[in-house]
Amino acid sequence: MSLIVILGGGESGVGAAMLAKREGFDVFVSDYGKIGEQFKEDLNQHKVRFEESGHTFEIIGKAQLVVKSPGIPEHAQIVKQLREQGIDIVSEIEFASRYCKGKVIGITGSNGKTTTTLLTHHLISRAGVSVGIGGNIGNSFARLLVEEEPKDIYVLEISSFQLDDVSSFAPDISVILNITADHLDRYDGDMYKYGAAKLEITKYQNNDQILIMNGDDTWTNKLLGEFKPKMRTIAIHFDNYKDTQLTTVSGEKIETKNSSLRGEHNRFNTLCATEICVALGIDIELIESGLKSFKNAPHRLESVAVIDKVEYINDSKATNVESVYYALLAMDQPIVWIAGGKDKGNDYSSIAKFVEQKVKAIICLGVDNEKLLDAFTPIIKVIEETQDTNEALRMAQSYAQAGDVVMLSPACASFDLFNNYEHRGELFKKAVFDLLR
Repeated sequence: MSLIVILGGGESGVGAAMLAKREGFDVFVSDYGKIGEQFKEDLNQHKVRFEESGHTFEIIGKAQLVVKSPGIPEHAQIVKQLREQGIDIVSEIEFASRYCKGKVIGITGSNGKTTTTLLTHHLISRAGVSVGIGGNIGNSFARLLVEEEPKDIYVLEISSFQLDDVSSFAPDISVILNITADHLDRYDGDMYKYGAAKLEITKYQNNDQILIMNGDDTWTNKLLGEFKPKMRTIAIHFDNYKDTQLTTVSGEKIETKNSSLRGEHNRFNTLCATEICVALGIDIELIESGLKSFKNAPHRLESVAVIDKVEYINDSKATNVESVYYALLAMDQPIVWIAGGKDKGNDYSSIAKFVEQKVKAIICLGVDNEKLLDAFTPIIKVIEETQDTNEALRMAQSYAQAGDVVMLSPACASFDLFNNYEHRGELFKKAVFDLLR
């Protein structure tokens, strides 16, 4: 019986282990850290051997195949050893795709992946098609194949990390929403390497498969020009989504004025989801109906409450400057902006114009706010600092007037003060509800 080793005992690794076990392999999971109790229960239930708090190379080195979880970087010592031994390493997405009989829609990009994935799944489901959702959101692709009834279509959110170590993965429809600076620490600070990782989603597609892309995105166009993949390309341009009536590349009109999604960037995301549905043969009327009933995931331009005619918006998922750019663009009202956190090498010059035009006060919610202060002190008169969410809300309330927006849109990671962006967003919402009471 062939040995498959899974590196990493999180959602991706455990899903891959469950699938490998189902397919009859001898399976061993190895995690350098601790494995969560729920994941241990899953492994024990499926009779999968595992270790934690270190790697035993005497076992791992005997593997015919290693499935590497996306959180493990290339420079990890165990990965270097496996490369030196010439042992084949694949990603969980690659491994799961080998056992999937349904069509696959893979959605990647620096911003907008979750919204587009959720919306695509919602529209397909509303059309009565058997569809699953997973990847970088919810359950891993491999777990979906084990725990759910087979689906006709799988909609997957896919990060650049998950695309490392693919060797044949070819979605029937791939989507590249955008390529902007993010996670550069994983790619040696090199935008080219990061962008090339995103383009892996197209590498093995053929002439019968489709790429939907942002026709105005600089890095996507640059890299596609170099790599020259083989699939059919649908390029979406600003004229296709410049107002609430969207136009597909084949000329169909989609009305979005009743959609809950706000902003130009979400009109683009909506059009990408629409193009997927059109390619699958779903009627325009069903798509428009689905748009009206869709509710986005939390922490993405989420309207929390209106207090004294001031709207409070939770955009905690905006962990990079590009996301904040679109959040500012979506607002027509004066903004009290709550920003800050763990800096990711941010360059704020791209949003300076919008900040000067739209922001009346900035509340810095972070441990180290030096870059925010340097960037915006010359153009914004009111800038406050705090490390407490409730105090940030009280400060914001003191500067906001009727008709304004108080918006948490951090442009930074959350790990200086919070567990993750969800934790930050939930504390923001609690603080808003405290004000409301």
